[in-house]
Amino acid sequence: MFRAVMLDRTDDHVEATIRELDDVDLPAGEVTIDVEWSTVNYKDGLAYAGRPGVVDRYPIVPGVDLAGTVHSSDDPRYGPGDRVTVNGCRMGERHWGGHAERARVPADWVVRLPDAIDTRTAMAIGTAGLTSMLCVLALERHGLTPDDGTVVVTGSSGGVGSVAISLLARRGFRVAAVTGRTEEEPYLRRIGAVEVVDRAELAGPGRPLASERWAGGVDAVGSHTLANVLSATAYGGVVAACGLAQGMDLPASVAPFILRGVTLVGVESVVTPHDRRVAAWDRLATDIDRDLLETMVTEVGLGELPDVTARILEGKVRGRVVVDVRR
Repeated sequence: MFRAVMLDRTDDHVEATIRELDDVDLPAGEVTIDVEWSTVNYKDGLAYAGRPGVVDRYPIVPGVDLAGTVHSSDDPRYGPGDRVTVNGCRMGERHWGGHAERARVPADWVVRLPDAIDTRTAMAIGTAGLTSMLCVLALERHGLTPDDGTVVVTGSSGGVGSVAISLLARRGFRVAAVTGRTEEEPYLRRIGAVEVVDRAELAGPGRPLASERWAGGVDAVGSHTLANVLSATAYGGVVAACGLAQGMDLPASVAPFILRGVTLVGVESVVTPHDRRVAAWDRLATDIDRDLLETMVTEVGLGELPDVTARILEGKVRGRVVVDVRR
């Protein structure tokens, strides 16, 4: 038997309860994992709140991330005791996720953790950190270097933004952090930002083409914020877009693209191919500052998840939330 959070829907109401389950209840998959740690992401907040378009079927165990050790495997790539992580892959949406003490998933979703990353650190990184690294790799693929100038990071107090700032700063980039919570400035400077920008500067309608301000960017917000970031990106710059905290719309102009040659790169981590996941985790093993990462982490247990997921939707959660599924 193992404990798991279960989301169930009655009419328009979604309720989260902790239940005792058995292995026979688990969904199909080749790898069964003893989960040690999970996380809370923005998408988890949407799932717990019952927002439309997130969970496909109920009842479901939420949690888009998990890390632990292999309990059993029908796939020769993995054996009992292997330290592994699973991120995204529609967990907590279509397939039971990581807010449980045990999970069973398809083998192609599983990534063996590098030796330098333990399971708790893996979840301090989580999907947010994986997405951040995929954004950094995208900027590098398009030739962006620290010599090119400042890189702006929006949604900077959140999980993706916080890890992106630390990764970019560690690579030598000058980072400008955009936040609506000015009280977080000491935190943002501590994790690597050298400039803090009030979100209000970018949150409303802007000019089709503004003065060149940034060489590139990582955007987790979308809508007017992304449009304004693009408008102020310098000639030949590149922006990686990975979120929609402000909205799915993009009220922008083609001017940055056709007059400055700006590149907009989409980054997602839900169905990213396995080889790219492995490459990103290998880079995280060398690039992540573990001591700095720990300053971003809040730790909770399964019973605290309804409250935490509500607060993450309100923008009241800073950095990363790690879930000890054993308490």
